[in-house]
Amino acid sequence: MLDDRPGSHAAVSVSRPGPLRVHAHVRPGADAGDLSALRVLLTADLLFRVAELSGLQVFTTWEFTGDLAEKAVVERAAAALSVHPPVLPAAGPARARPGGPADVHVADDGAVGTDNRSGVLVRAAAARLARDASPGDMPAGLPGGHDPLAVRLALMAVPRHQPAELTAAKLAGAAHTLSEWRYRVARWAESPSGAIPEPVAATLRAAFANLDMAAVLALLSGLADDETMVPGPRFETFVYADRVLGLDLPRDIGR
Repeated sequence: MLDDRPGSHAAVSVSRPGPLRVHAHVRPGADAGDLSALRVLLTADLLFRVAELSGLQVFTTWEFTGDLAEKAVVERAAAALSVHPPVLPAAGPARARPGGPADVHVADDGAVGTDNRSGVLVRAAAARLARDASPGDMPAGLPGGHDPLAVRLALMAVPRHQPAELTAAKLAGAAHTLSEWRYRVARWAESPSGAIPEPVAATLRAAFANLDMAAVLALLSGLADDETMVPGPRFETFVYADRVLGLDLPRDIGR
């Protein structure tokens, strides 16, 4: 993954012995339908999961610039989307991270080109609910009537550099996909296991390294309908990918 500061090509890495330190910069949304803060935390969570899958220990901190009520809304929404909580609740910009400064800063578009902190910058473009997608239960900060993990899926389906607008149709489609994949994973689990094909594993590793969840989801969509691939390897592929996607795909096994 490359630094998102303009003109920079520094790869994400640990600058000193110890864990990877990830710091998320969270700003209040412009209105009730603004999901940009949530997308920043989701991006930090994906980075956390990818690093752990690679064998790294990760310390994540969050920095909020809004008031306590706004912070609480974002925290509840993040928890509903299975975002890992920070090791420190809300470190300020001048406060020391665990063991040293951050290796990676995750922020929205407003920080691109202006953030001069040390470490790599990973950006997440703006995200919001479309007018036809009612905010619903606003204390939770999420559209009502939807599985929160379907909202997570809908956000991940858009490349992180591109603005995301979640329409009612997109949310419904994500909910259908999530239900279908959980059903298929449960059925595949009844067959003998099988190794993930190396070309598939290599594609997943490359996509994870770039935080390209849209590519991962496209790959899984193709495999879900590929009847030439036996159930065992498909099961292992989906369960492995879910360690990063965080969609609870094995949930219906045994039901």
